[in-house]
Amino acid sequence: MVVVYQRSLFKIMKSVFSGSKRPSSNLCSFKDVLSKARNVLVITGAGMSAESGVPTFRGAGGLWRNYNAQDLATPYAFYDDPGLVWEFYHYRRELVRKTRPNSGHLALADAEKRFNADRRSFTVVTQNVDGLHGQAGSVNVLELHGNLFKTRCIKCSDVRVNLDSPICPALANRGSPFFDPQLHGHIPEEQLPHCHKPISEKHPDSLCNGLLRPHVVWFGESLDTDVLRRVGIAMTSADACLVVGTSAVVYPAAGFAQDLAARGVPVAEVNVEVTPATKSLGRANIPWYEISRKRKTCPVHWCFCVQVVVADRTIP
Repeated sequence: MVVVYQRSLFKIMKSVFSGSKRPSSNLCSFKDVLSKARNVLVITGAGMSAESGVPTFRGAGGLWRNYNAQDLATPYAFYDDPGLVWEFYHYRRELVRKTRPNSGHLALADAEKRFNADRRSFTVVTQNVDGLHGQAGSVNVLELHGNLFKTRCIKCSDVRVNLDSPICPALANRGSPFFDPQLHGHIPEEQLPHCHKPISEKHPDSLCNGLLRPHVVWFGESLDTDVLRRVGIAMTSADACLVVGTSAVVYPAAGFAQDLAARGVPVAEVNVEVTPATKSLGRANIPWYEISRKRKTCPVHWCFCVQVVVADRTIP
């Protein structure tokens, strides 16, 4: 049986916290599913971080200087001009550095702690590269597209967290989206960040010195096989799934929830707009719960809906 629920978040909140004897059947039904679930899988997309002020760099506003942001997010662009690509990612790192996890991030982190305390599993699979789930306190996070605050050596493949600001002296005061030829000249490769991993334990002073790149998945690259393996394990055991802020158009993530729903696993979609998954699965005879609101008609942050769904509280 399919339950479709589309009302403003204000009404969702009212139904949850008021003394009404008959709150939203869709919201209550999925909360009941979560209360009984042993292995919950949460899939988050750009909409999750948008409420924290993280730009997506997609669509009409996705330009940096005169470049289409997607044209810089390729291995070919990095090979051609690593300094330019690092400027772009330095700019993105600094933008994200100014943001903080929102109430949705915090609610998921809190839910994970509660599930772990009951010896249940709670896994977040995110398409976001901002690291806000980790900042919020989530531990079991699988980052499909990498992390802006990690680097990977193109020589030895060493991956490390790097929170330096700037990541190297040459990037200080660089990365502005407004190009100035006097301030934004070419950065030589030798001035970019390099790998400090020792070549071997016998020679701790001899460093790899390979060029570092952002540890993110660029267009034309495959997802990390180990991350996909862990996602597969989480999907195999999942008995409930919550999808938050995704466009449901970027694969393979777009197919995760649909595969689970087709298998009979209850799935709830929290979004501000109708997605391809909403249209296709909302009409199918599968356990698909739609919990959404219209951004223009509701003044309350939609991510609060995530709090309501995963909150450890009873509904009047």
